[in-house]
Amino acid sequence: PADTAESAKRATGIPEVPAPGATAKRNRPAPAPAPSGYTEEGNASWYGVPFHGRHASNGEIYDMYKLTAAHRTLPFETMVRVTNLNNGKSTVVRITDRGPFVDNRIIDLSLAAAREVDSVDAGVVPVRVEVLGGVDPIAGFFTLQVGAFRDRGNAERLRDRLSASYSPIFIQQYDSPDGMFYRLRVGRVSGEDAARQLGEQLHDREGFTPFVTRLDEGPPGGGNR
Repeated sequence: PADTAESAKRATGIPEVPAPGATAKRNRPAPAPAPSGYTEEGNASWYGVPFHGRHASNGEIYDMYKLTAAHRTLPFETMVRVTNLNNGKSTVVRITDRGPFVDNRIIDLSLAAAREVDSVDAGVVPVRVEVLGGVDPIAGFFTLQVGAFRDRGNAERLRDRLSASYSPIFIQQYDSPDGMFYRLRVGRVSGEDAARQLGEQLHDREGFTPFVTRLDEGPPGGGNR
């Protein structure tokens, strides 16, 4: 079959779980004392059964009954308040994973978090994300994901074509619930603003619409979509 880019995944059904109120209270992270002023608005999705019990990008086991989320660029352990703009409901989550690598989405919530903002049935809702505490969300090193392939050969051919103009270029292997994917990533850029400029260059010159994602220290974890 033809090679396909990595797609978003969301649980198609919800298993029997503990009462939402009891679970959320037990797992609710304590908010940081003061907001840093960083906010963004966009769409939030949620992820559950296929990823539950697998490694998240930070190396811990993803537990969909805890208040966590995936974000492409915020540092791990960042605490954020997520508000559903359709109903005003909000929750505080800890960033533990990377994703969603899907157009028009900025954050992927755990099942517990989606319940708190009442977005489980809708699947995707508009949200405001507010960083809590003194973290600098745009400092650090970033890279651009230009594609994700089931066939490693396709990733290698694109890498070889781009390597004459861009460096570094590397392939990250990701063992997803749907099988192995090979993510092709370009650059190691200091600062999110500079990474977005590189993304614009890749779009203008190569026709890509890449995802800016943080380069995390240490070996990669499981990863999100």
